[in-house]
Amino acid sequence: MEPVLWLVLTWLALGITTLVCGVLATSRPTALTVGRLSLGALMIGGGALVNGYFLATGVNYDDFADESMFGFVTDTWQSVVAPRQVFWIGLLITFEAIVGLLVLLGHRLAVAGMVGVIGFHIGLMFFGWAFWPWAVPMIVGVSLLLRGQLKALHRLAHPPGRQTRAPHYEHVST
Repeated sequence: MEPVLWLVLTWLALGITTLVCGVLATSRPTALTVGRLSLGALMIGGGALVNGYFLATGVNYDDFADESMFGFVTDTWQSVVAPRQVFWIGLLITFEAIVGLLVLLGHRLAVAGMVGVIGFHIGLMFFGWAFWPWAVPMIVGVSLLLRGQLKALHRLAHPPGRQTRAPHYEHVST
């Protein structure tokens, strides 16, 4: 099987897993864990490592923004990113690795990582309509995972049966 096909199938498998687990994350703790593992693997493996490989093997990112629906995106890419690809794609790789690691670490760090992943996919949408079929479901899936993560953190901070307020005592006269 072609390496590019493996890459696309891996992205799809991890993306679909993230979306499905996002839907189930508030009611099933295992889905939250699997979704976080899938999302972390997607950002580190399918993002940082793949872009690192592409950069190391000389893949040219010059035309990445050519299909943007906004001229300023294409112009900025051509004038800022394209001439210094090693720096800017290196920064992208670092970002993908950090947000992926944060998602994998869990707890509050996962919240920060998920917010970063959502922002990444919103930004990706500015590079053209072709990215929308990927970015929109990922934004939905990660947002649902984020909701599940926040609810899990709330449950940890406020376990059932634990008094969250001081008890109220009525004055009883005898």
